[in-house]
Amino acid sequence: MENIILTVKKENAGERLDKYIADEVEDVSRSFAAELIKEGNILVNKKSVNKNYKLDMGDTVEIELPDPIEPELVPENIPLDIVYEDNDLLVVNKPQGMVVHPAPGNYTGTLVNALLYHCGSSLSAINGVIRPGIVHRIDKDTSGLLVVAKNNTAHIKLSEQIKEKKALRKYWALVNGKIKENGTINAPIARSPKDRKKMTIALGGREAVTHYNILEGFDAYTLCECILETGRTHQIRVHMASIGHSIVGDKAYGIKKERFNLNGQLLHAKTLGFVHPATGEQMIFETEIPEYFGEVLNNLRRKK
Repeated sequence: MENIILTVKKENAGERLDKYIADEVEDVSRSFAAELIKEGNILVNKKSVNKNYKLDMGDTVEIELPDPIEPELVPENIPLDIVYEDNDLLVVNKPQGMVVHPAPGNYTGTLVNALLYHCGSSLSAINGVIRPGIVHRIDKDTSGLLVVAKNNTAHIKLSEQIKEKKALRKYWALVNGKIKENGTINAPIARSPKDRKKMTIALGGREAVTHYNILEGFDAYTLCECILETGRTHQIRVHMASIGHSIVGDKAYGIKKERFNLNGQLLHAKTLGFVHPATGEQMIFETEIPEYFGEVLNNLRRKK
């Protein structure tokens, strides 16, 4: 059982309790928060309240998160955009809005559910039953390329390439502001002590290095290619925001109200390269940016 204590800030006053919990606690959905409230696992000022309780600034919210139970995952017939597949691995182009693997309160509709339907038992088991085949992740609202391992040998070799910085991972990102020159951000990343759902640059955090190159400039935006040397949670989003160029559509680290009607950040894993774990062949995959991303770029180009 994990115990979490939160103090409600001024900007969260007036929010419903279930929404507040979902926003503040990692891997807890609003429906799961409502269930915890109903079961008495969440107290406000030491008292049980309803899920629609409106919070006041200074309220103390105590949360008891039950120990995670690994459920029996159900294969789901969800269409996959498979870029490449053989007996050892497959490369998938993940759409924006799809979660990579199940988490508390969110056990369906994920990439893993779709992979179980497509691959059956032919997925590596190194990351346990909740993340079969998953070598690396990208955020729910980030689109693009992922490699999935079909056996443990492939998984180990692919993971080693990422750990040893030998895998190629290039992203396209539209960021706020005009960047004047290419650069590198070398700043350690750790979980934010103020917001469990967010990461932050912090001394003592894990090494994180992002290289960025200018692809195209606009009046108030820049299209960048971001190259990962390491792969920390939210790395590109945190790093670009840290230099004053948050990713367009990123409400967690960027501007709350964008001029574009977006469902998430304009960040796409465009290029993925690695050495095939069985054949030793160098493999590089490319995918086009999603239509909604392209529409924003075309809109900006017309206004140049």
